[in-house]
Amino acid sequence: MLQPYASPAEKIARFGLVSLSILILLFLIVPILVIIPLSFNSSSFLTYPMDGFSLRWYQELMTSQEWRQAFKNSFIIAPGSTVLAMIFGTMASVGLCRGDFKGKSIVMAFLISPMIVPLIIVAVGLYFFFAKLQLLNSYVGLVLAHAMLGVPFVVITVNATLQGFNTNLSRAAASLGAPPLTVFFKVVLPLIAPGVISGGLFAFATSFDEVVVTLFLASPSQRTLPLQMFAGIRENISPNIAAVATIMVILSVLMLLTLEVLRRRNEKMKVKQE
Repeated sequence: MLQPYASPAEKIARFGLVSLSILILLFLIVPILVIIPLSFNSSSFLTYPMDGFSLRWYQELMTSQEWRQAFKNSFIIAPGSTVLAMIFGTMASVGLCRGDFKGKSIVMAFLISPMIVPLIIVAVGLYFFFAKLQLLNSYVGLVLAHAMLGVPFVVITVNATLQGFNTNLSRAAASLGAPPLTVFFKVVLPLIAPGVISGGLFAFATSFDEVVVTLFLASPSQRTLPLQMFAGIRENISPNIAAVATIMVILSVLMLLTLEVLRRRNEKMKVKQE
């Protein structure tokens, strides 16, 4: 029989588990949160206690040509690569889910390999490959490289969404005379949209945070935000970096909230299909 109340040993075990979980959460979150107050420090050094409150470092970000160019480059490359990753990843996922052929698992492993292979190896390979195609030091090369890194995330999220997709809906649309493209855009795509968007957000975050591949392929005028931060840490540690880090943390939180909204929407749609 189940006991109506927890025993003292169970209470102690539960308290220990909760305490351990809180400590692990703090270990992961505190280093990220510590940098946020420093971005409002009036001092020129990243030190605690703070000398005072100031927005000077955010103002410098807006007036500095290097940082403005880095923001511009990131918001050119990341959205472009995200769109390509969403298109290619969705097409690959639909083909894998609908197709029944030998070597399917090998193709899937090949598609997600950029997540597994060390970035330094990917970067070196892309450097020599793009050199022959004359794509080095170009936005096109950076967008294609970042799109390749984002495709695995789209493939995984869309593939997970398609696993619960009711194929009778697309069959019903086809039986009513709808061509394949119409079935996809009018029936399939709206239902798998949460997975596509979720994968796109992961692809955007991957591109926006990428350093190693960009370091090999970009010219000095094409430094992205993370690459500019990396250069700033090497040359001169400035609170400007704390301000940029705070902005990136805020963007990450917004993406996490968006993913949660999409997850709940996806669950509601699964319930309706059932």
